[in-house]
Amino acid sequence: MRDFMGMMKQAAQLQSKMQEMQAELDTIEVEGTAGGGMVKVTLTAKGALKGVKIDDSLLQPSEKEIVEDLLVTAHADARRKAETVLAEKMKAMTGGLPLPPGLLG
Repeated sequence: MRDFMGMMKQAAQLQSKMQEMQAELDTIEVEGTAGGGMVKVTLTAKGALKGVKIDDSLLQPSEKEIVEDLLVTAHADARRKAETVLAEKMKAMTGGLPLPPGLLG
């Protein structure tokens, strides 16, 4: 029974740490770029879009499709960076133990 209580205490500590990490992920921002930096997208580490910057030279009707493609590419770049931050935080918190996908929602 003592082992069970110890496991419950560890689970509660892990849950508390995860809640702290979730709050921290809202404050960490990553930037994705495309087109040699002509398009930049800023996300939180949780994936919330915070900002978009587009170089003035792209703001022409003839460049519309290029801008759309660059936005998608920059967003994907930022998403990858956010996922890397999340993975690093999880690894630090769990001591490298893998957690099931989707555990953080």
